[in-house]
Amino acid sequence: QVQLVESGGDSVQPGGSLRLSCAASGSIFSINTMGWYRQAPGKQREGVARISSGGIRIYADSVKGRFTISRDNAKNTVYLELNSLEPEDSAVYYCNTYPALYPWGQGTQVTVSS
Repeated sequence: QVQLVESGGDSVQPGGSLRLSCAASGSIFSINTMGWYRQAPGKQREGVARISSGGIRIYADSVKGRFTISRDNAKNTVYLELNSLEPEDSAVYYCNTYPALYPWGQGTQVTVSS
């Protein structure tokens, strides 16, 4: 069974930084584009960033220049580094393939507030 386990969320002040991690089942990781998504209260889930198996990265305009996605194929793990955080970045962050093909994990909460 495919599993996606996100971690690393926290409460930080505006301008702060976090590093999120997502451990994925090996069977889906190595050949797929992996993505980070987020969902804020009352809003639809949106794609934030994605990275292909070959390392090509695509970012949403709202996070470009502030977030960095990376992957470690040997560890079946995808990361999202969040810098210069803004209150609008507050959300539950999830990972999945891109497009999302598998059941969502529990996500990890990021709260940006002074």
